[in-house]
Amino acid sequence: MLQIFYDSQDFFLLKELEKLGPRKGVITQSVKDVVQSLVDDDLVSKDKIGTSVYFWSLPSCAGNQLRNVCRKLESDLQSSKKRLAELVDQCDALKKGREESVKDEVLSLYLTQKLYQDEREEALAELKAIEQKHIVLKDEVGQYADNDPAAFEAMREAIEVAHAAANRWTDNIFTLRQWCSNNFPQAKEQLENLYKEVGITDDFDYLELPAVPLSSSAGD
Repeated sequence: MLQIFYDSQDFFLLKELEKLGPRKGVITQSVKDVVQSLVDDDLVSKDKIGTSVYFWSLPSCAGNQLRNVCRKLESDLQSSKKRLAELVDQCDALKKGREESVKDEVLSLYLTQKLYQDEREEALAELKAIEQKHIVLKDEVGQYADNDPAAFEAMREAIEVAHAAANRWTDNIFTLRQWCSNNFPQAKEQLENLYKEVGITDDFDYLELPAVPLSSSAGD
């Protein structure tokens, strides 16, 4: 349809274009829509003179229009590229800041976890020392149970205190691990390595306190 205007460089009524359209491969029923789309794209000019509506288009006008559109698209492209670069920089900056934040959090958690583990190990060491002392004294208590049952009772209470302390720190460690899993799901692998480093393995669990009779002769 544009070629019809360029070849003639004349003014046309719609009914004239409907007759010329089929010569360029545009069926008559589509000429009106095609011409209107060209008007919408500023490739064809339209004006009403009296009761008639005329259409026209010159190659120079169309060329200028296309060049203007091209310049606008190039400008939009450059603006989009600039904006993309800004967003990429912002994204990289946020990632970098987040990585440092996660590292600091993991380090802080590591130190807290290590503290809990150290205190638990101290409680376990104390419990072990008391148990060893109990083994040594058990025989003596057996010999003198009838004479001094209070000594054996005091020792048993000390064992229960140490046992409770060890399990209390075990419970603290379980609580901290759950908090870490809920708040840092993205650092799961780092946390698992951290647990192994401080000695928290798969068999880590609460301690069972074996039943110990007060004495062999007291019948308790």
